[in-house]
Amino acid sequence: MFTASAARKSLRRYRKKGLDDVERRLVDAALAEGVDGARVLEIGGGVGALQAELLAAGAASGEVVELVPAYEPYAHELAELRGLVGRTRFRVVDVLEEPSAVERADVVVLNRVVCCSPDGVELTELAARLARRTLLLSYPRDAWWVRLGVRSMNAGLWLARRSFRVFVHSPAQLTAAGEAAGLALELCGRGRFWEYAILRRPHALEGAV
Repeated sequence: MFTASAARKSLRRYRKKGLDDVERRLVDAALAEGVDGARVLEIGGGVGALQAELLAAGAASGEVVELVPAYEPYAHELAELRGLVGRTRFRVVDVLEEPSAVERADVVVLNRVVCCSPDGVELTELAARLARRTLLLSYPRDAWWVRLGVRSMNAGLWLARRSFRVFVHSPAQLTAAGEAAGLALELCGRGRFWEYAILRRPHALEGAV
């Protein structure tokens, strides 16, 4: 599923349509608190669209950490298109296996990633620990029809002999994982298929008052 063709389509879709509704809400939530001078880390970020948006809005530096190297040339292409070369980088790292290989950031983005792993709750807690200020998180809605669709998708993947599977994690467990790392839930919402949550470190909330 995560091939060069898929990566190319991801960049093409972003160039044509920009962020979708849930992604725009994530970015707007970060911008509402200010990102000037911030370091942004996008885990499982693909071509790095969200961190690119935050860099264009004033963040100082960004990094995309991925498991899939096929995204790298397209992440570089996006950086060139947005004039961000020298301010962002792409690395292939398994953050669950090598958490110390990734530096903390002011804003950490975990967009539609936890559903790609059975360890999505653990990944959320790790991302929260890496966030100095804010974690932007999105995940599939925990609704019966979403779970039914995911089961059908996984059945198709099994028939195609693909090892990849999709997972629907409990939003309460995901939020609790962020809180276990010292963050507090500030905002949540949903789109048609995806939910999102904004979690912030309490001292960052105090500093914004």
